[in-house]
Amino acid sequence: MLRMAAPLALAELGWMVMALVDTIMAGRLGAAAVGAGGLGGMLFYPIAICGTGMLLGMDTLVAHAFGAGDIQDCRCTLINGVWLAMLITPPLLLFLLALGPALGASGTNARILVLFDPFVRALAWGILPLLLYTAFRRYLQAVNVVKPVTFALVSANLINALGNWVLMFGHWGAPAMGLEGSGWSTSISRAYMAVVLLAAVLWHERRTGNLLFAISWHPRWARIRRLIELGLPPAGQILLEGAVFALVTVFASRLDEASLAAHSIAINVVGTTYMVPLGISSAAAVRVGQAFGAKDWRGAVLRGWTALALGAGFMGSAGLVLAMAPRIILSIYTNDAAVIAGGAVLLRIAALFQLFDGLQVVATGALRGLADTRTPLIAHFAGYWLIGLPVAYLLCFRCAWGAPGIWVGLSSALIAIGLILVAAWRRRTVPGALPE
Repeated sequence: MLRMAAPLALAELGWMVMALVDTIMAGRLGAAAVGAGGLGGMLFYPIAICGTGMLLGMDTLVAHAFGAGDIQDCRCTLINGVWLAMLITPPLLLFLLALGPALGASGTNARILVLFDPFVRALAWGILPLLLYTAFRRYLQAVNVVKPVTFALVSANLINALGNWVLMFGHWGAPAMGLEGSGWSTSISRAYMAVVLLAAVLWHERRTGNLLFAISWHPRWARIRRLIELGLPPAGQILLEGAVFALVTVFASRLDEASLAAHSIAINVVGTTYMVPLGISSAAAVRVGQAFGAKDWRGAVLRGWTALALGAGFMGSAGLVLAMAPRIILSIYTNDAAVIAGGAVLLRIAALFQLFDGLQVVATGALRGLADTRTPLIAHFAGYWLIGLPVAYLLCFRCAWGAPGIWVGLSSALIAIGLILVAAWRRRTVPGALPE
């Protein structure tokens, strides 16, 4: 589990580093560029990640086929995953291109909007490469090829940083494009990632008999429908979760500037710790799925609990660090005393849900290995929208707790979701629940 999870966790952390570098370099362009870039990211990523969520069903189908020794069926899912990526690209592009006019009609600050629209349009060119990268990644990790995934993310960070330097500030004879240059750099880095993983797929094919070129490349609509059936719940789950975090950020924006800054930094901190169990979750989906495909029911159960133990161990440790040293962590981001004081309270609250956040994301992956993607969707809807969001609003505004009230609401949601999904995993894997 560690051999598979460690490279995937490192790859997930690569996404955080890329976003951090973009924000730091945009800071040299002024507050308006930072604001437009932050707004663009907040609106772009839920749409894009919802699209990549549609491809998560590949984890299940490829892992099951690989576990059963049906290599040709693995290739079939890859081909149809690529078709699905191309099919969902046009509607995602339409959503992205409509963001600028929609914000203009809503009265968004004109100075922000003039930077936002070209930035998002440049990002939109990276949608298809991002989806193709996702399809190649889901296939490769499901057949136990994970090192190229890490290499692609780490090296793409270098491509992105260099692209920012050249295109944002006009070096090496390029025009100084400002924030728009950051969007183009991101799209170029995503195209690079797709090419790297395509090369990894072709290298894997050369080693394993080139079966990919011996089967039909025509779309199989039954397989695409199955991918959509498995992918829609994760996509909906991602959308629900992203919407909640966007809404609580709107709540925080109604508070004072120090509270909003503390909230934003705390979100970044817990987002970083979350990347490790997210990598473990991907490994769990593959390892459980492979055992399930091989009809090794005991192995599937053991692998799921192993992943849950790893996720709980890391996030429990992260919770202790957040509780014991919040001010040290916050000092990395800012030297503002008010922000550090407010952020320390938020990180101590966040320490309460770290363990449960790790359990819920790893259990989601383990259940996906059993082809159960609906239970996590239901749990996230109930936890975030029926518990967390109402509690956050009431404590923040009605009880005047401010930002700590928001984070108590998030804690209640994640604790509930973690308990629900671990219980669901246990129910699915007790003796007699899996096929005999």
